[in-house]
Amino acid sequence: MNIVVYPGTFDPITHGHYDLIERAARMFDKVVVAVAASPRKQPALSLETRVALIEEIIADLDNVTVVGFSGLLTQLLDQQGARIILRGLRAVSDFEYELQLANMNRAQAPHIESLFLTPAIENSYISSTIVREIARLGGDVSKLVHPCVVDALSRHFAPDPSSPETQ
Repeated sequence: MNIVVYPGTFDPITHGHYDLIERAARMFDKVVVAVAASPRKQPALSLETRVALIEEIIADLDNVTVVGFSGLLTQLLDQQGARIILRGLRAVSDFEYELQLANMNRAQAPHIESLFLTPAIENSYISSTIVREIARLGGDVSKLVHPCVVDALSRHFAPDPSSPETQ
């Protein structure tokens, strides 16, 4: 079985992420979306929320599963029986960082390869960081993420009624 793992923080999952997942699902027997806990990044959404959102969004893709993880990616690949890491490259600026990660993963586990896909042009400008910032400021992110993500971000960034700033 040809298995690929698509790792990321997915805070939140965007249309760009889904585009890569959907395309990978056509190319591989199984796609494992690996949601990193990433406590050092201090994600806005909990790991459980991020996993649940992705599960809802990919429900129609029979060969895609979602797992949360907090250890080494190479260990997760071995646990999943995978030998390929899928990563997205939006721009040349992504390449240097992704190359470093690919080389580090290869140094730790020479049997693992990295595969890079570019997003569809309409998704090439979308990043989770930008989506979070727009949502935090009360902007409309509905063209960038699935409706369930819009709802989750709205709940997360809703003003606290007990805060002095909202009174």
